[in-house]
Amino acid sequence: MPDLPTPKDATEAALFSEGWDAVLSYADLCTSGSLTAHQLANEAFALGMREVRAAASTHVRGAGRRTQRLPTIPALLTAVRDTAAGWEADGQGHKLDPDLRLWLNSGNAARFSGPPLQRPVALRGLRDLQEADAALLWLAEVEALPLPTVARRLGLDPATVADELDQVRTLFRDRCHRAHLDTPMDAQCRSYARLLDAVTRSPAADTPDDLSRHLATCVRCAEAAACLRLHGGGLPAALTGGVIGWGGLAYLERRRRAAEVRLGGGRPGAEAAGGDPEEAGAGCHRALRGGLLAAAVLLSALALGVSMMPFGGSGDDSAAARDDRQPIADPSVPRTPTRPASPPARTPAPTPSATPTATRSGGGKPAPEPQGSTSSAAHTPVPARSSAPAAGCRVAYHLVDQWRDGFQAAVSVTTDRALDGWSVSWSFRDGQQVGQIWDATVHQNGSRVTATATDYDKAVTAHGTLSFGFIGTWQTRNRSPYGFTLNGAPCATG
Repeated sequence: MPDLPTPKDATEAALFSEGWDAVLSYADLCTSGSLTAHQLANEAFALGMREVRAAASTHVRGAGRRTQRLPTIPALLTAVRDTAAGWEADGQGHKLDPDLRLWLNSGNAARFSGPPLQRPVALRGLRDLQEADAALLWLAEVEALPLPTVARRLGLDPATVADELDQVRTLFRDRCHRAHLDTPMDAQCRSYARLLDAVTRSPAADTPDDLSRHLATCVRCAEAAACLRLHGGGLPAALTGGVIGWGGLAYLERRRRAAEVRLGGGRPGAEAAGGDPEEAGAGCHRALRGGLLAAAVLLSALALGVSMMPFGGSGDDSAAARDDRQPIADPSVPRTPTRPASPPARTPAPTPSATPTATRSGGGKPAPEPQGSTSSAAHTPVPARSSAPAAGCRVAYHLVDQWRDGFQAAVSVTTDRALDGWSVSWSFRDGQQVGQIWDATVHQNGSRVTATATDYDKAVTAHGTLSFGFIGTWQTRNRSPYGFTLNGAPCATG
């Protein structure tokens, strides 16, 4: 009888499975079809695992010397982005999502590989945590795993993991505050730095009018505010936007949907509640065997997919490949998917929270029907692009955060038709005014607001989602807007 896997084996198998699932989910956002998604995921996973192991080896040789390294999953996601950048540089950019290509050639992408002090505050803050603390924060906030599951993954006490997470959030905030102060900034930003720290510590603190106006116009300070303001629910988007950049919010929504599918897909109640240790061990054994079987099926399917790839032509980018491609991984929906987080799902791009990462995130992909954490679903062929009014559209308006006289919101619109240009209009109920906007340009006439596509995000596939975010001001009330239209055609809300 074969030996049962040890708890360490089971944990490593679970982490390996989750790492691959995360990589494949993000790779699907970054590419133009399912075959290229698998190709990008395989290259990125191999690269990421080499870097993770090399970093771990360096840490061991350094006898505990402090080294800055990301936890496994964000490190693997960074490898996806870096591999995609390599494709673009090597002339394989046609395999990537068009919006990602534009982002890769922009100043936003350069921030992630530029001088350390110019990199996003969330990335620097996460790197500055102990790896175990950073892993706890990422698994709980971004991967949306239940705390008992996180505790088992990391070998923590389920009874105290919630308190530990609160402590880690506070540590992360402190690291981000220090990173913000270390960032080269002009005199105006410097003058607001300590005030920003003070007003983001408590949800009851009032934001002075001048600081509110500054946050509406300064992306860097709005990014810092997203990391410093632990209340309001903006932390996950700030993390994804600050660590992976493009597509952050769409990735965040996919992971949350995947967590919902897993929890609602017949898992034992012990998974969510902590459960009996022996039952958990048996469950790990079953999961490990099932994972090995799934891996074998995946590799076979991948080999078959590679054998079917056309050679000597344009690969996945051919019209036939686009028509036949099927979305994979978990579905992306609300908030700000499709190009971050996205940057809404991004989400988290600016969240007073904010940067173009938290705005639009996903690349305009259709939202597949959840089949599990890396499922496939039928895909309707993509019709020719058109800038004509959409035949049907659905709008999701999300209030990301709100303070005394300001707020941050994200808008995502799913269109039934492909677009080569778009404008989204709505009306405010309470005299709100839009200040800073990302992933769109804005015009406001009284209560009526129109957000128009920028050059880099005007193309949206059929059944895809366009997203943008903004910071605004309000006076006595801040109700949700109404009367949404896409290219003049009314949209359903919800």
